[in-house]
Amino acid sequence: MTTHRIEDYALIGDCHTAALVGRDGSLDWLCLPRFDSPACFAALLGTADHGRWTVAPAEDVMRVSRTYRGDSLVLETTFTTPGGEVTVVDCMPVRTAQPDVVRLVIGRRGVVRMRTHFAPRLDYGSLAPWVRPEGGGVVAVGGPEALHLRAPVPLRIDGWAAAAEFEVRAGEEVPFVLTWHPSHTPLHPPIDARAAVNGTAAWWQAWADRCTYEGEYRDAVVRSLVTLKALTYAPTGGIVAAPTTSLPEHIGGVRNWDYRYCWLRDATFTLAALLQSGYADEAKAWREWLLRAVAGKGADLRIMYGVGGERRLPETELPWLPGYEGSQPVRVGNGAYDQFQLDVFGETLDCLHLARHYGLSAAADDWRVERELLGRLEDVWREPDEGIWEVRGPARHFTHSKVMAWVAFDRAVKDVERFGLGGPVDRWRALRDGLHAEVCARGFSRERNAFTQFYGSTEVDAAVLVMAEVGFLPPTDPRLVGTVAAVESDLVRDGFVDRYRTESGVDGLPKGEGAFLLCTFWLADNYALMGRTEDARRVLERVLAVRNDVGLLAEEYDPVARRQLGNFPQAFSHLGLVNTARNLTQREKPAQVRTA
Repeated sequence: MTTHRIEDYALIGDCHTAALVGRDGSLDWLCLPRFDSPACFAALLGTADHGRWTVAPAEDVMRVSRTYRGDSLVLETTFTTPGGEVTVVDCMPVRTAQPDVVRLVIGRRGVVRMRTHFAPRLDYGSLAPWVRPEGGGVVAVGGPEALHLRAPVPLRIDGWAAAAEFEVRAGEEVPFVLTWHPSHTPLHPPIDARAAVNGTAAWWQAWADRCTYEGEYRDAVVRSLVTLKALTYAPTGGIVAAPTTSLPEHIGGVRNWDYRYCWLRDATFTLAALLQSGYADEAKAWREWLLRAVAGKGADLRIMYGVGGERRLPETELPWLPGYEGSQPVRVGNGAYDQFQLDVFGETLDCLHLARHYGLSAAADDWRVERELLGRLEDVWREPDEGIWEVRGPARHFTHSKVMAWVAFDRAVKDVERFGLGGPVDRWRALRDGLHAEVCARGFSRERNAFTQFYGSTEVDAAVLVMAEVGFLPPTDPRLVGTVAAVESDLVRDGFVDRYRTESGVDGLPKGEGAFLLCTFWLADNYALMGRTEDARRVLERVLAVRNDVGLLAEEYDPVARRQLGNFPQAFSHLGLVNTARNLTQREKPAQVRTA
């Protein structure tokens, strides 16, 4: 079973897919050719027998240090041994043809004995491919897939794998290039490893240099934006929630989900982070992906889609994988794709309203699509739903869901009033005002002096912290002040915020999970909007302190075990970081823009 903590991994990617590389030089997760393809290295969710590729010293390691080269996604891992020092440079060149992984070993000092062991296991670790020598390396073929590993050192076939040992002296370089292609098609000519590394570093640095954010926390903001770019599927503009599946929210538990898809609720956060940071092209691509994905009847709206806009994401379990630290089941697909979640109407309309605010040129049918969604929302807003947290328990009238339905009607009214679009604005205005009154009457508990998780509940939910950010009430409204106090009382652990009390049974799953990092950022945002600047800064810096050594965050953090949990790296966590930094330091704050 893998012994790496989640934060022991670093990310490399080519804007089509991504890999996770451990501190020990082991590449333990990679899906090819795109994020949601079957993994060809899956040791992350099992053992070395489920596929890994190591490049590391064959002698004792005294010290390991890692960094990204500048603001790029080129990873440099430096190993210090008794014999000297060596750096393994890992990257995936931004794709132009077939996907490549480059691993360049550079001697820094002395002589270091190195070892590589290449053991791909296709179809999520279930298929050991046939490995044979070919063309200055080896090829591994299994069914529809082929992996070619080229190397300047002799590779010996070792069962269903290939291995080599070699020495690296100061100033020497030993390149390894792995290329994937369909097994029935020819392999493209080899790439130059050194040129690929330098070109990849320059490409990412040029992208990062376009960031317009200046001021405090810039390094963290840029690293988060680079991570978001790495989670983008370039052909369509879709952004996955994470590049992994089934990393647990509770070690040994069943809260293991596939996050290699695109959630609509990420839309507004993503658009705001990209637009306010100078990335209009990426924001436009994401907006266009969104419009293509939701096109059709309002009744057919999904809460998430595949990176190409796929609508069916059936969930299955992979029993041959024991799971990360025994956390089972390992799931592929996500059964929540066909849930009814009322809040996605609000997030979609908010996203498109924000695009207009920033002057993104309108798509031909965007308002028509919105009108269709609004018509559907008029029919269903009174119904209970599964809510933002995708509970697998009974549907309820979740307060956050009703607030986001209010957002949908509010943004529609603003679009008519400010942008001259046509529609039944008087009806939408009446629905908006009626929803506002209903939420204040049924979603607020006088007993708790707080907005609660669902109508009639006394439990609080961190999701209601968005009420100030979306403009439902002023941040200093006594009811929101009371809500923040209730969250502080019930959901804060060692400064980190839980989504809700899992022991309440609301989600139909066993209790226990880590604190949710996005919710922690929401608390900081509320502090900033309320004028509690030092409290907001303290929360932000607490989260910054638990990033791993290369600046990455998973979905959750366990403040007791002091480790990251959940899929990694998580777009929502990095979006939260960018928006909170802006709410604290910039004159134009994301929350103020959304409610303007």
